[in-house]
Amino acid sequence: MKQVDIAVIGGGAAGLAAALAAKQAGCDNILIIEREGELGGILNQCIHNGFGLHVFKEELTGPEYAERYLRQIKEYNIPFQTGTFVLDIKQGVVTTMSERSLEKLDCKAIILATGCRERPRGALMVPGTRAAGIYTAGTAQKLINRMGLLPGKKAGILGSGDIGLIMARRMTLEGAIVPAVLEIMPYSSGLARNVTQCLEDFGIPLMLSHTVTAIQGTRRVTGVTIAQVDEFRKPIDGTQRQIECDTLLLSVGLIPENELARAAGVGMSAITQGAVVDQNLATDISGFFQCGNALHVHDLVDNVSIESERAGRQAVEYLSGKRTDSHTTVISDGSGVSGCVPGLLRGTPSEPVNIMFRPREFYRGARVTVYCDGVKVASIKKPVLAPGEMAEIKLKPELIMPGTKQIIVNVEAAQ
Repeated sequence: MKQVDIAVIGGGAAGLAAALAAKQAGCDNILIIEREGELGGILNQCIHNGFGLHVFKEELTGPEYAERYLRQIKEYNIPFQTGTFVLDIKQGVVTTMSERSLEKLDCKAIILATGCRERPRGALMVPGTRAAGIYTAGTAQKLINRMGLLPGKKAGILGSGDIGLIMARRMTLEGAIVPAVLEIMPYSSGLARNVTQCLEDFGIPLMLSHTVTAIQGTRRVTGVTIAQVDEFRKPIDGTQRQIECDTLLLSVGLIPENELARAAGVGMSAITQGAVVDQNLATDISGFFQCGNALHVHDLVDNVSIESERAGRQAVEYLSGKRTDSHTTVISDGSGVSGCVPGLLRGTPSEPVNIMFRPREFYRGARVTVYCDGVKVASIKKPVLAPGEMAEIKLKPELIMPGTKQIIVNVEAAQ
């Protein structure tokens, strides 16, 4: 059985950043395990720019961003295995399978950086046949950017997630027609800048509170029926109309890849669908850490990297035996808040605690407030809060009294 100090499962942005930070913190026995044939993850197919402004202080494409980390991984001589699947994790033993062998790794610490996947058509229950021409937005992105294949000539897009918005622009640049992007919610689920740069700048309409109610076509998609929805997201009779298209792209949400974490017995959050972690990104299983989109779906890859670097450093600190897990404080979602990360504080923090969450609604001029055992300790005004964009608030350690049992984060609407 091979001995590994830190196993990093996942070789995308999160895994690369975590492994590099662990190496820089003094750990030499690290192994990155990646199921795809190369490192870099989804970044390899994201040829648009907008990456790296926070981490590298310049604007990069996805492959350029990945290359910055890959270069450092090679410079530090950090071992990695590609084309390798993790089958099982039990009591610190990771079982992997590749074309070469079946292998067991005895790991002192494990960083779960498995990323996320797209929600498929089957989760939507939209009537219609299994006609060709229905793709997730990420699959269409891979077809165009990595394989040079255009999925279709006229593509409707369901869902206004960032990948869907970016693909609306990409399809248009390749000569396809995008008649509309449909969003069932009354607001976009993507970044405001992507709505502007990918839709408005190209004259592509964003139809809020609309959805696809049926898909036409047998061998190939020929069109879709769309309808306006009410406040309960149910189609409104009389609002149905047809849109002619040969392709339908789905951008209807991302799901953290956490089958391995669940099978290992890691405590999970029903809201984020990631692990419940403390301020050190440690789960409830000793030696297990989680970061990146497996923990909670991020807006920016820069934030994935920053968070994952912390996971790498904390894993090294865990190996040193310095961490203590004495008193536990629960961090809870208050009014207007969904999915606080971290969900716990262990011990008394010695540095600011950055709490990230998504607002439940669209707010202007609202305040994010924090209560420790019912006492307001922090409040900050936010010009705009939208469910499609991550929000955060930093708590100074002196604001958190020793012995605090619960921290509640609220969004309080402007009066």
